[in-house]
Amino acid sequence: MTDKPLDFLWFLPTSGDGPYLGSDVGHRPVTNEYLAEIARAADRLGYFGVLVPTGQAMEEPWITAAAIIPQTERLKFLLALRPGVFSPALAARQAATLDRLSNGRVLFNVVAGGAPKELAGDGIFLEHDERYDHAREFLSIWRALLAGDTVTYAGRHLKVDGGQLLFPPVQRPHPPLYFGGSSPAAHQLAAELHDAYLTWAEPPAQVKEKIEDVKARAAKLGRTIRFGLRVHLIVRETEAEAWDAAGRLISHLSDETIAAAQKRFAEESDAVGQRRMAALHGGRRDHLEVSPNLWAGVGLVRGGAGTALVGDPKTVAARIREYQELGIDTIVASGYPHLEESYRVAELLFPELNISTAPKRPQPRPAFTRTEARVGLEGFPLASAS
Repeated sequence: MTDKPLDFLWFLPTSGDGPYLGSDVGHRPVTNEYLAEIARAADRLGYFGVLVPTGQAMEEPWITAAAIIPQTERLKFLLALRPGVFSPALAARQAATLDRLSNGRVLFNVVAGGAPKELAGDGIFLEHDERYDHAREFLSIWRALLAGDTVTYAGRHLKVDGGQLLFPPVQRPHPPLYFGGSSPAAHQLAAELHDAYLTWAEPPAQVKEKIEDVKARAAKLGRTIRFGLRVHLIVRETEAEAWDAAGRLISHLSDETIAAAQKRFAEESDAVGQRRMAALHGGRRDHLEVSPNLWAGVGLVRGGAGTALVGDPKTVAARIREYQELGIDTIVASGYPHLEESYRVAELLFPELNISTAPKRPQPRPAFTRTEARVGLEGFPLASAS
């Protein structure tokens, strides 16, 4: 079993947060203060970075990141980049600005897919494979501008004449590009233009097939590519506690809510990855452990990444190591609610994965021993410090 280090990222819930899926009970509305609190916690705890997603029901990722980056020191920000909603030249300028603002702490997660209805609301009217062709043209221009080239380009979807970027990024030739998608068109685009391919957490055999396909496509082009896993985590001190927590997460879901969500995903999304997620559980509560410790309950009502690794720290670490054996070197994780779970994952799981926490600042010498402090809190006189 490998013990190589991992890049371990957390998640900013830019559409809101809470302890229960599909319920208003305990719901936390999205605010800049709450997102900044999660980011600062991740920064202190030693996470490599945070994913900032995109969608109509979410705060805009780049503006959100710009507000929070100055409140962190080491944390990287993996920002959703959606071709089609703005020009590649403007996206290159904004990316370079964010890279300089953060001193080289931005990464970009290209989102070429999505629900056609939502994309239409953003002015994107392309069929599934056409979106990947468009993204290919977009990224070809974007990458060249950030590398310092003067770009003249005429494609099927995009045209640029003498484009230039006068203020370069910190990371050269450009900030790293991440990408996910389960269709052949997505795999091909990942192999051609991206630095890392992200897959949602499916059973290891299925993830292996995807990795091998992307790797083979990249090899034909003389390229190598890294691989990452997008997954939720439910980690507790014991297996029983972890599975109880998983059950509580969906305890407020009715069968009608689940059926409505599954119907919406099927009718509104043409994403191959979404179909693969739905196929893991079929909308049934009684078939959620789809692989040892891999639980599909999140996907009953959440679109996109719908699986969680559930268990005690040693077990979850062992499952992550199984994915590492397949070539995974990056984990993009989340948990509900995201603030508390960021601490729980770091405190319980990081030691099992040999992930170092952020350097601790010098602390003042305690005035009392723990025993003395406890006695004082119980209302007895405090002993003097020795």
